[in-house]
Amino acid sequence: MTNSNPLLEVSQLKNYAVPFNKIKNEHYLTAIKSAIDIARKNIEAITKNKEEPTFENSLLALEKSSEMLDSNSRVFFNMLSAHTDDEKQALVKEISPIISHFSSEVQMNPKLFERIKALYDKKDSLGLNQEQMQLLDNTYKSFVRNGALLDEKQKEEIKSIDQRMAVLSPEFSENVLNDTNSFQMWIDNEEDLAGLPESVVEAAKHAGEEADANKKGQALFTLHAPSFIPFVTFSEKRELREKMYRAYGSRALKGDKNNREICIEMANLRHKRAQILGFKSHAHFKLEERMAQKPETVMAFLNRLLEKSRPAAERDIEELKELKKSMGHGDDFMPWDYHFYAEKLKAKKFDIDQEKLRPYFKLENVINGAFEHAKKLFKIDFRKTDEYPTYHEDVSVYEVYKEGSEEYIGLFFTDFFPRKSKRGGAWMTSYLEQGIFQNKNVRPIISIVCNFTKPTPKKPSLLTFEEVTTLFHEFGHSLHGLLSQCNYRSLSGTNVYWDFVELPSQLMENWCLERETLELFAKHYETGETIPSEWIDKLKALSHFQAGYRSLRQVNFAMLDMAWHSQDPSSIKDVTEFEAEATRKTQVLPKIEGTNQSVSFAHIFAGGYSAGYYSYKWAEVLDADAFEYFKEQGLYNEKVAQSLYDNILTRGGTEHPMELYKKFRGREPDADALLRRDGLI
Repeated sequence: MTNSNPLLEVSQLKNYAVPFNKIKNEHYLTAIKSAIDIARKNIEAITKNKEEPTFENSLLALEKSSEMLDSNSRVFFNMLSAHTDDEKQALVKEISPIISHFSSEVQMNPKLFERIKALYDKKDSLGLNQEQMQLLDNTYKSFVRNGALLDEKQKEEIKSIDQRMAVLSPEFSENVLNDTNSFQMWIDNEEDLAGLPESVVEAAKHAGEEADANKKGQALFTLHAPSFIPFVTFSEKRELREKMYRAYGSRALKGDKNNREICIEMANLRHKRAQILGFKSHAHFKLEERMAQKPETVMAFLNRLLEKSRPAAERDIEELKELKKSMGHGDDFMPWDYHFYAEKLKAKKFDIDQEKLRPYFKLENVINGAFEHAKKLFKIDFRKTDEYPTYHEDVSVYEVYKEGSEEYIGLFFTDFFPRKSKRGGAWMTSYLEQGIFQNKNVRPIISIVCNFTKPTPKKPSLLTFEEVTTLFHEFGHSLHGLLSQCNYRSLSGTNVYWDFVELPSQLMENWCLERETLELFAKHYETGETIPSEWIDKLKALSHFQAGYRSLRQVNFAMLDMAWHSQDPSSIKDVTEFEAEATRKTQVLPKIEGTNQSVSFAHIFAGGYSAGYYSYKWAEVLDADAFEYFKEQGLYNEKVAQSLYDNILTRGGTEHPMELYKKFRGREPDADALLRRDGLI
């Protein structure tokens, strides 16, 4: 059995790499069930230990108890997002409840909790260091927040809720992905391609040929970002922009497999769970473990942004309306007009558009530029290798080392192009977190997964500037995972408060507007010419373009999230009506009947950001303030970079994030740094 299932053995490959070439779908369920059996035996050994509870025989033993399960489930769920198929979509409905049941079983094990509580009650006399104390605090709170102090009836309710949620969350994702994949807009009339850049048309015809060889010469447009965004940005055919917008905005809203009832059921289950645990709402429960601490703080923060963003957003939209009118295109302004006229106004104001910029952002140059950027800041090398198996031909692998040495830091995977087996968006993930694994302090295996413009037979992958910043964003998360120097995997890397986790990623985006960084990689893919200085100046000026609307859009998402999760949702009967009321203050464009954000809002219903979407803007305050420090001292100032490395990137969640930030910056963040950067004050 062991030999026939590669997931049932600790990887024999170098650096614990995943044997993707040997893993088949039939291996996952067997491996996860076996890993749970192993973990159960480990837990049982802890609870049957007759010795007095110690850090080593209870807390550390618990930390190490489910290593195989962690490893196998990471591989499965990463594949579910990055390279799924019908079998995996069916498997998740069986695997998620099994894992959820086991997790509840552990968290509600009275004998196990008794040993952890015994340590917690005398924690100040145990002589623990900061990281050990944090592990103890986190573990004790995790038990309590998962029902350890509840009576048996309440514990069963929590278990039941968790198991139901384990089914609903992947079902939500599956419905969004299926609706995204099912939409195809074929164009065989050249007139209907009016306004679209040559590169976009070429990519669409290439996609069409790949999808259906009988439709050679026809252009295929889909709801995946590299197709959808260029179309609604450049197409002169307003009725087709509307068709794309309505299709995108109605994903998982209609048909047999929609997310209307799933949203309502998940919100009610989360609320019920929070109340059983003694919290007023799901938001109160979640925010106890966040920098913001309570919903009132979040709403005060969002209302401050709303106060500054809405008037600016209204001016932004008015400017676009005036442009549309001046072009003889009428007075009415709809959501499917936004990107089109914003691009026109951008070209008029700055004489620059993303299609002019693309040739300077060849994907290979950008990723190598990100590597060079990391070397300048943190003295590390990325070395490409073909030594490791991958799960798809698009995936590349790099070994990371201390600059000019053989001191190994970690493995780094990149997966850049869209496909039907991959969900939309961009994310960083891990296959092995840094810390103790198999009794060794191991280095991590980190991956970034994106959906960038694919190369065609005639052109390499040429990124938009937005895709460049996305790459740097996910690369920032990757550095947080790669550079970690912790002992315990549950505290390492990105295992930090969710309103702190976006600091390293969003901070990295700032360098994309700096000449010194752009000159590392922004070179024309045909001529090798570096991006002109005046274009860099325009890019900087562009960072304030439509800043009010962009800020308001994020506030809109955050307020919608808080509306779902900071109150009793039992009165919500219709998702569309609820959403319309929840976002009334943040709407500056007409609400379109038949569209809905919530039913495809995977961040909060399938991605762990429930009652946490505000953290993007919260972290923007941190990153704006942090980057001011670099601007003051020098973009690649060794002292500031070392402070970022020592106090944030290597420390994971071993200390409260505000304490880590103060150690890095020398003070608390300036709350107005973000508004200053966006030109809103």
